[in-house]
Amino acid sequence: MRYDLVDLRLFVAIAEVGNLTRGAERVHLAASSASHRVRLLEDAIGASLLVREARGVRLTQAGEALLRHARQVFAQLEQMHADLTPFARGVRGHVSLWANTHATHTFLPDSLAAFLRQHPQVSITLAEHTSPEVVLAVARGEVEVGVVADRVEGADVQLLPYRADTLVLIAPPGHRLARRRRVAFQSVLQEPFVMLHAGSAIHTFTMNAAAALGQHLEVRIQVRSFEAVCRMVSAGVGLGLVPRSAVSQAFMDAGMAVVALDESWARRDLQVCIRRREALSPFAAALVDSLVSEAPQRA
Repeated sequence: MRYDLVDLRLFVAIAEVGNLTRGAERVHLAASSASHRVRLLEDAIGASLLVREARGVRLTQAGEALLRHARQVFAQLEQMHADLTPFARGVRGHVSLWANTHATHTFLPDSLAAFLRQHPQVSITLAEHTSPEVVLAVARGEVEVGVVADRVEGADVQLLPYRADTLVLIAPPGHRLARRRRVAFQSVLQEPFVMLHAGSAIHTFTMNAAAALGQHLEVRIQVRSFEAVCRMVSAGVGLGLVPRSAVSQAFMDAGMAVVALDESWARRDLQVCIRRREALSPFAAALVDSLVSEAPQRA
């Protein structure tokens, strides 16, 4: 059985918008041509892929299976393109890496810089996503390597130790919390907060943690880095929730308070996420080995 990439791209577009006409427009096809292509695809497979309804279409079980595999096909094609493009620039390998905010803004810059110095023939694409997004993308084969702080139940991935860290509360000099050693997250939810930008993994995590307690954070300002969070907190704008590794000694010397969170989720050990080690490309395997070599040694 042969599959046309145009047909698969059309099918994915239709599935994503739930409408044949709009899906056809996405891939620059006439609706009549799109309908004909879908019928030929169904004939070739021997099963219905779409159920036509008054307001659009929905997928059959066969359609759901085709959508899942089609997305994997296109993810593999994108990876192939990423792997081949560097050859034109004299680079002989490429690795796509997804990571959560914590890893992206704290440990990974130094880790990746060291790796790239040792492997001048490799290039890396680093993209920031939430831990669940990273895990699911790795499980689906859309990306080879991820760095996460959370596992996703049922996801067929391997998690390898990378770095140990914790989330802490930071408070302005002289704040009422400055003398506290530990606080519960719920006890500070009435305070104004300085946050990373909406869409960042740690922003999503923090807002969800508040929502789980039936509360909503008062966000006074959103910034683009942990250093900016620390600067705003030091200036008295509000409290912050950041990884301990993101707090420099200079901010502590200036009087900013660092308070431990009395929450089990505050422990944010980072882990390298892969599907199967034997399935990694050689350069991805080298990157994984480099990251895992930085894991703290257990006593």
